[in-house]
Amino acid sequence: MKICETPIHMLTGEAWKDVDQQLLTKMLQEFMYEEIITPTLLSETEGVQCYEWKDKKGTVYRFEAEPRLFDSFRVLPGSTEVLTTETIDIPLSLSLLLSIQQEGRMTGSTAGHLIKEYLHTLVADTHLKERSKSSDELTELDYAELEGEMKGHPWITYNKGRIGFGYDDYVNYAPEQKKKVQLSWIAVHKNIGTFHSVESLAYEDVLEQELEEEIRQHFARKLQTEGVQEKDYYFMPIHAWQWEHVIVPMFSLEIASKELIPLGEGEDLYLPQQSIRTFVNVANKEKYHVKLPMSILNTLVYRGLPSERTVIAPEVTTFMKNILENDVFLKEECRLGLLGEVATMNVDHRTFTKLKGAPYQYLEMLGVVWRESIYKELKENEHAITLAALLHVDHEGTPFASKLIEKSGLTVEDWVKKLTKAILPPLLHYLYQYGTVFSPHGQNTVLVLRDYKPERIIMKDFVDDVNISDQPFPELAVLSPELKNVLRSERPEGLTQFILTGLFICHFRYLSSILQDNEQFSEHRFWSIVREEILSYQQRFLHLEDRFKLFDLLRPTFTKLTLNRNRMFDYGYEDGDDRPHASEYGTVRNALHSIAAHTTISEK
Repeated sequence: MKICETPIHMLTGEAWKDVDQQLLTKMLQEFMYEEIITPTLLSETEGVQCYEWKDKKGTVYRFEAEPRLFDSFRVLPGSTEVLTTETIDIPLSLSLLLSIQQEGRMTGSTAGHLIKEYLHTLVADTHLKERSKSSDELTELDYAELEGEMKGHPWITYNKGRIGFGYDDYVNYAPEQKKKVQLSWIAVHKNIGTFHSVESLAYEDVLEQELEEEIRQHFARKLQTEGVQEKDYYFMPIHAWQWEHVIVPMFSLEIASKELIPLGEGEDLYLPQQSIRTFVNVANKEKYHVKLPMSILNTLVYRGLPSERTVIAPEVTTFMKNILENDVFLKEECRLGLLGEVATMNVDHRTFTKLKGAPYQYLEMLGVVWRESIYKELKENEHAITLAALLHVDHEGTPFASKLIEKSGLTVEDWVKKLTKAILPPLLHYLYQYGTVFSPHGQNTVLVLRDYKPERIIMKDFVDDVNISDQPFPELAVLSPELKNVLRSERPEGLTQFILTGLFICHFRYLSSILQDNEQFSEHRFWSIVREEILSYQQRFLHLEDRFKLFDLLRPTFTKLTLNRNRMFDYGYEDGDDRPHASEYGTVRNALHSIAAHTTISEK
């Protein structure tokens, strides 16, 4: 497009100032939690604390905050001010980053790349502000469409960095643009590509569902004109961005030798989800959700598809579904749903696979995961939302969760009880009974509503996020050696972190704060309900008592994982041979223990 046709009307001075203030508030809040800054407490009035943090040049960041459980804080919107003798002609959020960099713990290179991620995030936030719907409207929105309204990761401050995207790519492919896309298809010679699936599913079955016969015939004729035979190839969907930026330049040898042949576009339309690389078919909702590598850096990792996990994904699906199918509690009482990754394809890069210590991004460039559709899992009158949606607050300051509670006709307490009842028992059962965890953060956990009330959950994303215990449990003896080699094996504390941090810190910490601020529902009561649900499960399954102690979710403290520190101080932008994992820094007081102590003292 010509420069004057670039859609930049939302980049106004007022919009920029608003999103900058919001980002500054979030940075102060999360940096306090991660102890990146340690501000001075100036005063406290009726539970509101006034803080200031001064950098080495004397710039003062002053703000008000309310303490929260889990050693957290809620920085009050509109309370932040920056006091300096110098003129600040850069965004206030970036001024804070530079102030932290002056402390000497962050390299100039890291700070520079991080500034880029923050600027990308700010631009995306102006788009969200300009196009946002009310929370009332969002309660009626379809699962796939709702994803385009979300604001991104609640904890990571650079949550829409998307390094690798130009502005044209952002306009065309970012989920908040809500643009339906067609997927492109290539032919992959069977001597470089592999197909994997659950036992009952063949390659032809996948193709028959995903491609109309007319399109398949068109693709077959394309191969004929290239002088090759269809029987020697697999058809694979790809993203147009990946084709242009990665596949053509990086797999040019394979294209030259006709091992990769472009075929054209499919007919169906898809909506990108928050992860950017996962697409929901909106032309035929019962077709698979498609997960494709897009080699952009967003939040902590490049959004590729790890080769070894892509290959093994159908076997992971079989393992997780076998547990569900043979466990009456999970299947009939919890009514847990699992979106299986039932078929995959993978293409390794010839050269990078031979390079010892190759950056992981170059081992994740070409593949596909076909995941079962959320719509085939839903029963009559059920409505699905990602758990992340419960943290959304609209442009008028109305939380999405508040509107759901209002429309459900339940009290906040009863609604929260139904929420914890829907979420916790199946996750606890996989942990305690089977030594296996999902990563139950807001994107992987799908909340099923009926009449706006929480009913049950559906879990997804097994290829990246299923992990197992390192203990010699008989329930894990069925795992093949190949599966054990690929799945991450964790010590007991590490395994509990997927619930303690992935669910409690990364999600419930924010939801409880939203309900306290907007519904006057005490966070102490919220966490009491969570604790009661855990104890209720444990009373039900007393034979697992040893494992309750081993995987202790109620202990006084646990290791603090820090997502912003990971980028800023520990990992930076180094191209390592493995995906970066969350950094550890100090400990955090467990609200589930604090609540019990508080209750005991109150009763005396």
